[in-house]
Amino acid sequence: MLWGHKLKDSGVIGLNERNANYITALNSRRLYPRVDNKRLTKSLAAAAGMAVPELYAVAESQGDVRGLPETLAQHKSFVVKPASGSGGDGILVIDGRYGGNYRLINGELMPESALLHHTSNIVSGQFSLTGQPDIALIEYRVQFDSVFDEISYRGVPDIRIIVYRGYPVMAMVRLPTRQSDGKANLHQGAVGAGVDLATGLTMSASSGNLRVRDHPDTLTPIAGHQVPHWGRILDIAATGYEVSGLGYLGVDIVIDKDLGPLMLEMNARPGLNIQIANDAGLKPRFAVIDAVLKDGAADNEPEARARASVELMQPFSPR
Repeated sequence: MLWGHKLKDSGVIGLNERNANYITALNSRRLYPRVDNKRLTKSLAAAAGMAVPELYAVAESQGDVRGLPETLAQHKSFVVKPASGSGGDGILVIDGRYGGNYRLINGELMPESALLHHTSNIVSGQFSLTGQPDIALIEYRVQFDSVFDEISYRGVPDIRIIVYRGYPVMAMVRLPTRQSDGKANLHQGAVGAGVDLATGLTMSASSGNLRVRDHPDTLTPIAGHQVPHWGRILDIAATGYEVSGLGYLGVDIVIDKDLGPLMLEMNARPGLNIQIANDAGLKPRFAVIDAVLKDGAADNEPEARARASVELMQPFSPR
């Protein structure tokens, strides 16, 4: 188990090292808007051929917010999110309607006035990274694949992949729990399960800083579940390098039961809990990619880099 070793010997990267040696060194600040602004991210990703959730509406002003009921009347379920939000803050998932109310994924009912008030707060900048006025995005709500039914509570699980210099190097599935209120947010109590990059099989898991074997709500063992469309998921993650231009990147992907993998968002400052979920450090994997690229850039196609990652990461697969 990872905590049984010295962190340095295990190749675990801490926040200071991440910030100095990877974010600052590999991520130009002028490129941050490509991933910090979800509206721009969605546009760039679609232009690059990446499948993304359909955008239903955009609210850029309080006037736009007041006009939303007419647009929303066409949709029974949808997601409301800030274009420049962080850490899942401000995201509202509507699962359906009951009478004149909207039903949240936890079963609670929200009147239309409360929904519009929440959207107004987004536009005012309550959830933005900078505190400045923001834009509210209303988009398709993913209908998640049943493969995760036994190890997830209500919400939509997502897959986080760390992409280093254009190569996928580590992955995890974030599984909603009752504690996380059905959201795939580790800081709110979701479970993080490591994924074998070579096979797409779930492995060890963590909740907070604790190792867990079973999902806390379904009591089902987490390891050994096959993530579907794994090759395509790695292709999408690798393409994030072209879309963002960032050398250290987190790509978040969801699996829709009808549409398959969809790119949800990207992150220029991906967290480090993925190392806990995988019971492994990132640094040895980065070293493998550095040795391959040496002083050069990743100039081959995303699909080729994804296939190469499967081979390059084989030494880190469980035996």
